[in-house]
Amino acid sequence: MIAVPPTRHLLRAKDLADARYREPLDVRTLARAAHLSPAHFSREFRRAFGEPPHQYLLTRRLERAAALLRDTDRSVADICFALGLRSVGSFTTSFRRAFGRSPTAYRAAHPPASTRLRIATCVLQAFARPHSSALGEQSRGRRG
Repeated sequence: MIAVPPTRHLLRAKDLADARYREPLDVRTLARAAHLSPAHFSREFRRAFGEPPHQYLLTRRLERAAALLRDTDRSVADICFALGLRSVGSFTTSFRRAFGRSPTAYRAAHPPASTRLRIATCVLQAFARPHSSALGEQSRGRRG
């Protein structure tokens, strides 16, 4: 099957799902953003992006959940509800399907956020700052 480049109206709905994934979005709301009927929108979205809109939204939520499990100490239930999901059981099942392990096992496989080495912002800025030679400037000899 040949991939069809998404048109602007589909991108508008995709951007809405990316920006507001925490909200209770449904296909009808996304279709409205694309100015299409829900059925037509679902077909076109799947054709353009390779998955149905509800699966795309769930994937965004699960990706964010994985980041929160790695980077915070929030409970699994708190993460589930904060991402707009309504059932911890369904969340756990979907997460296991996507990541191959439960949210709790996923978190256990990553070091706790509280034990990670923290680097002071001033140190990060000093090492991230481009050197003058990297900017194409030649160092000049000092004038006495």
